Amino acid sequence: MADWSPAAYLQYTDERSRPFAELLARVPDEPATVVDLGCGPGHLTALLRARWPTADVLGLDASPAMVERAVAENTDPGARYELADLRDYARGRTSVTGADLVISNAALQWVPGHRELLAPLAATATRTFALQVPGNHDAPSHTLLRETAARAPYAAVVGPVPRRTTAGPAEYLDLLSAPGWSVDAWETTYTHVLDGPNPVLRWISATGAQPTLHALAAHDVAHGTTLRAAFETEYGAALRAAYPEQAYGTPLAFRRVFAVATRAA
Repeated sequence: MADWSPAAYLQYTDERSRPFAELLARVPDEPATVVDLGCGPGHLTALLRARWPTADVLGLDASPAMVERAVAENTDPGARYELADLRDYARGRTSVTGADLVISNAALQWVPGHRELLAPLAATATRTFALQVPGNHDAPSHTLLRETAARAPYAAVVGPVPRRTTAGPAEYLDLLSAPGWSVDAWETTYTHVLDGPNPVLRWISATGAQPTLHALAAHDVAHGTTLRAAFETEYGAALRAAYPEQAYGTPLAFRRVFAVATRAA
C-alpha cells in the first residue's frame, strides 16, 4: 500500500490518544529507556515525557511519512525517531533492540501473525512490555468495509479485504504469562462523539480503510476511472446508516484491548 497520511491520522488526535494514556497509567516503575514501536507522527511522545521526564525515548515506525513528520515536529530533545519495522526490531535487526519499557500502541494489528511476535518483543524489555490494539474488527465500520469492497467493480481492484483480527484480554494474558512475568490485561470500549459530515468515514479512511482507498486511487490514476469516489459514496452511505448522527454528534463505539507484562522483581 501507499504510505500513511499523518495529516489524516491526526484529525482525531484526542480520541486516538486516550487509549495510550490509559495504557501508560498502568505501567509501573520508572523506566530510564523507552522504545515506542509504531510511534506514528510522534504526537504521543509528549505523554511519555509527561510521565517519565528523564527517560530516553526512541520512536520506531515503518512509515517514512510518519517518521518524517515526527522528526520535523519534534520539540522534545530527549526523543529520537527512526524508520524501522517492528518485526525487524523483534529479530534484533534494528539500531537499538531493548529498553526498560517497550510499548506498542495500535500497531500490532497491522502485522500478520503478530501473536507469534509477542514473546520476542517482550524479551527485549528489561522491565515492562505494554501493548494496545483495536478490538473492533467485527464492528460495522469494518464489516461494511469488507462487504462494500467485495462488490463489483471494487473487488476486481482491491481483492478480499483481510479481517485483521486481534486477541482478547484473556488470550494476551495467556500468551504473555511466561515464568517470571506478571500480566495485567483488560479491554475498554470508548464511545467517541464525532462531529461533521461523514465522520466515521473520515475516521476509518485514515486507518483501517486506507489500504483499500489507496488501491482504488492508484487504479483511478492508471486507468482514468473514478472508483475511489464511487466507493467512498457507497461506503459512506452505509456508515451513516450504521452510525446515525444525533443532535450532539455521531457516536462511534470503539473497543480497545490492552496488556502490560512486567518482569518479576
